[in-house]
Amino acid sequence: MKALVFNVITNSLFSIRIPFTWQSALTYPILPPSAIIGMCANALQRYKNSAHPLVCLDLLEDEVAWAGSKCLTPCVTKSYITSAMVKWEDNLGGKFTNALGREYAYSRSLQVVVIFNGGNIVGEVGKALKVTPLTCGDTESPISLLDDVHIKDVFRASALNRVRTEYPVPFTKDTDIVDGNGKTYLMHERCKKRDSNHPVRTYMIPLREERKILVPSFLTVHITNEKPFEVEGTGYIITR
Repeated sequence: MKALVFNVITNSLFSIRIPFTWQSALTYPILPPSAIIGMCANALQRYKNSAHPLVCLDLLEDEVAWAGSKCLTPCVTKSYITSAMVKWEDNLGGKFTNALGREYAYSRSLQVVVIFNGGNIVGEVGKALKVTPLTCGDTESPISLLDDVHIKDVFRASALNRVRTEYPVPFTKDTDIVDGNGKTYLMHERCKKRDSNHPVRTYMIPLREERKILVPSFLTVHITNEKPFEVEGTGYIITR
């Protein structure tokens, strides 16, 4: 297995809406798996300039085994009231806008890891990320590469009983976390529905809160049903 590892710098505030939040839309402090896959698919489509965006997304959905990110710097989140246009035509005196709460985050830099089942497409996606505009979540949240996109080997770490990771961990009632700090979030692992099903999974993100600022942390997990992998020169990730 191969992985793409790259660091990004945020060019502005970003807001990646957590599912089931609307009137007061909350944001993730990192890029969830679905946003990373969407970003890679968008970059690949622009790079190839010959395929429909959904064709590239289908390709990535089949090839990506795991995608995740972590904060390299502290993250600040804050809510604002935004004005949303609800209709374009009305009688004089009618209401055209609606006030909605929306949360934004800012972390100067993040690290992204994308693990692929095979190695055939890794190099092409890596090139695409380096030459196309990148956004996290939507076009309002531009990001830039902080350095190069690295291709790393991935190894199964099945001999380990405990794993220390700085990346999101799938969290269930059976997850045995023995050390560290984290916050739980619901995340989509894919962009597209499969068999009319688009479930969200609970993940614990290694973060701790200090004076209302989210600071990067770690989680040490006693391995039971999880599958740990080591990404060359990067660290460990845990899947189910």
